[in-house]
Amino acid sequence: MAATIEIKYFNTFWLKKVENLTSALVAPVFNPSAVASGLKTTNLPKEYTVGGVLKPVTYNNTTPDWYIEESRIRGGYNNTSVDLGVKAYLVEDFPQSQHRFNSLIYSGIYNSRTGVNNTNQFPVGESITKSADPAYVSIQKLYAEDTNLIIFQEDKVSRALIDKDAIYSAEGNASITSSRLVIGQIIPYKGEYGISTDPYSFSIYGYRKYFTDRKRNCVVRLSLDGVTEISSYGMHDFFRDKLSAVTTNKVVAAFNEHTKDYTLSIQNSNDTFNTLAFDEQVRGWVSLYSYQPTFINSLGADFYSFYKGRVFKHYIDQAGSPNNYGKFYNYVYNSDVTVIFNSQPSLVKTFQTVNYEGSTGWAVINLPGGASEDGIKTSSGDLGFRINAASPAITSLAGLTADFISNNFKEREGKFFANIVNNTAPQSGAVLYYGDTTGVKGYYANVKLAISNGSYPTTKSELFAVSTNYVESSY
Repeated sequence: MAATIEIKYFNTFWLKKVENLTSALVAPVFNPSAVASGLKTTNLPKEYTVGGVLKPVTYNNTTPDWYIEESRIRGGYNNTSVDLGVKAYLVEDFPQSQHRFNSLIYSGIYNSRTGVNNTNQFPVGESITKSADPAYVSIQKLYAEDTNLIIFQEDKVSRALIDKDAIYSAEGNASITSSRLVIGQIIPYKGEYGISTDPYSFSIYGYRKYFTDRKRNCVVRLSLDGVTEISSYGMHDFFRDKLSAVTTNKVVAAFNEHTKDYTLSIQNSNDTFNTLAFDEQVRGWVSLYSYQPTFINSLGADFYSFYKGRVFKHYIDQAGSPNNYGKFYNYVYNSDVTVIFNSQPSLVKTFQTVNYEGSTGWAVINLPGGASEDGIKTSSGDLGFRINAASPAITSLAGLTADFISNNFKEREGKFFANIVNNTAPQSGAVLYYGDTTGVKGYYANVKLAISNGSYPTTKSELFAVSTNYVESSY
């Protein structure tokens, strides 16, 4: 609706539109079109009484009224006026937005103690941007450490100086000097490692930073001695296969403050996963877990994981089930350890026993066969035996079927011993029979020991050492 206004002075005026409501119409049925048309019915009566009966009220939506408000204070000539003030604008030759994936920008300072909050100020007259090398692709993670800013790109890790800069001499020696620059020079760390597109794999403890480089199929630690590939500590092949198979950005990790290890979960789109932990004290990967977390993190000395919208606290006594070991997300898993007997790898051996030191309850689930030329593979692929725990009642472990010949561990002076009893047909040069005891012939043997956490829910079970007795053999 157009309006013509005649004014006396060159003042600034506002033209204000106000909705007008007519009186209520008596109607027994509420008309929702009044609300749908934008009619403001706040704090208006919704009902009226006719003959003691409450009935709804319907309002008409009429033509709005227009009001003119003068902006001059007291309406005097040249008096103080109320205006919108200066409007900031910038003429762009190419107004299209740009995605600067390798750049940083910072605003004014924020100080909660003095009440200074300039986080909404980005003065273009100052140098407020800093760009990393675009050859290393996008910036995925920033971490402020002391007076440096660590920048994690997909293919590189660098550090930027904060409130200082580096000056290099002719000999190439750097000296740090104070500077008005908020973000100073960007200095790359040695080594072509980055965080790929997995910023959730980043975790920190003390001065150590852990993350994964999925493009190079490795797990990396950044510390005082630089960048180290910790996935090469006996797990190079494992991470090469698992990280290269990840098709979605689903690698989550955190430092477990309870056990002091780096916990990493590699998850695939087909719902397969591998959750494992790295321990600095042994410089190796010490545990494989049976849970698939959506997110994990530590708070103080406690460790938490999230699964399907719920948060779980680990390493606690649960109501009615104190120290329920192996229980993740209300499901009890069995614990197992696979040991490879491969001493003197060039020597043909006959393995006679399996022995271990640790808690009661461990059992041998299965002894998978190796290659047929090693002399420890049968036609069924298994050696056809099992070794139960010292308590014969522990027989609920997966893999313990009636097809196997059973044997029990015997305890002697705190250690457990068991003979390998075979249920397979004799193979030429592969199995030697000594009455009730058999020996399996080959270069190496894999032994998988497991314990039923459901049978020992409140007992901490430990496995210190596993060994075997063997004799030299020949084909």
